[in-house]
Amino acid sequence: MTDKTEFTQIFPLGEPNDAYAQYFTGQSFLAPLASGSVPVSNVSFEPGCRNNWHIHHGTAGGGDQILICTAGSGWYQEDGEPPVSMEPGTVIRVPAGTKHWHGAKTDSWFSHVAFITPGEGVSNEWLEPVTDAVYGALPKTGENA
Repeated sequence: MTDKTEFTQIFPLGEPNDAYAQYFTGQSFLAPLASGSVPVSNVSFEPGCRNNWHIHHGTAGGGDQILICTAGSGWYQEDGEPPVSMEPGTVIRVPAGTKHWHGAKTDSWFSHVAFITPGEGVSNEWLEPVTDAVYGALPKTGENA
């Protein structure tokens, strides 16, 4: 397992994501990259870390989430759909109103740049954790979903 001092990525690791720790299983890190009308952050996950199921809400074209994998290997999954393996260069558009989660694979660090498209009524609804049973059934690094 790689520790954070050996995890190479193009953006800063950031600080422990303590403000949102209650919505993660494992340790995540947050590095704000840009502020303003479209805040952009680099989010890093230690091996096995994932966020809870959640939904981004929005109207008037806002509330879509964009995830761009920049380092490591992770998962993205929409409710009721198979998991999608994320490797550097993978881009995922999460339409507003879509229940989903994302995080690192069990044996890899994972980083993605994330932002939400601006619009009216943009908010985030945190839901239940991804259970160990669901997460443990995912393929390991190098296996297909």
